[in-house]
Amino acid sequence: MPSRHDYERIFKEDGPTLWRTVYAYAAGRRQVADDAVAEAFARAIRHDGQIRRPVPWLYTTALRVAASELRHERRPVAESEEAVETSSVGLEIDEALHRLSPSQRAAVYLHYQVGLPVRECASRMGTSVGAVKVHLFRGRARLRHLLGQEDDD
Repeated sequence: MPSRHDYERIFKEDGPTLWRTVYAYAAGRRQVADDAVAEAFARAIRHDGQIRRPVPWLYTTALRVAASELRHERRPVAESEEAVETSSVGLEIDEALHRLSPSQRAAVYLHYQVGLPVRECASRMGTSVGAVKVHLFRGRARLRHLLGQEDDD
């Protein structure tokens, strides 16, 4: 039976952003991002006939797989783990992002780095719009605190 969705095209077009999102969610753990994205695509191919919107489904699945791996992981983040180079994010900001909760990191990354609207962030994260707004609010507040910036609002 032929596939309903072109997963090769989806992997090429959306895979890099999905990987970077999971990488941010996992606080820079490359292996977690690799495993979660690969597992999400494998599950999507297996359940293709049941998936209406593959991109949000892949994000939700990959983030859940990553969350499961992080729950079972007992080691702290290694200082020497290789970081993904991003020209728009300085080292200080990158370190502050790693101190956010995984959901806050994912919301901040998808909304501010990828440029997705809140509704699309919620769809990809498998949560509600309200939850994403809370993650963004708390994430911004935590980043201001970590970066030593006062609230000018």
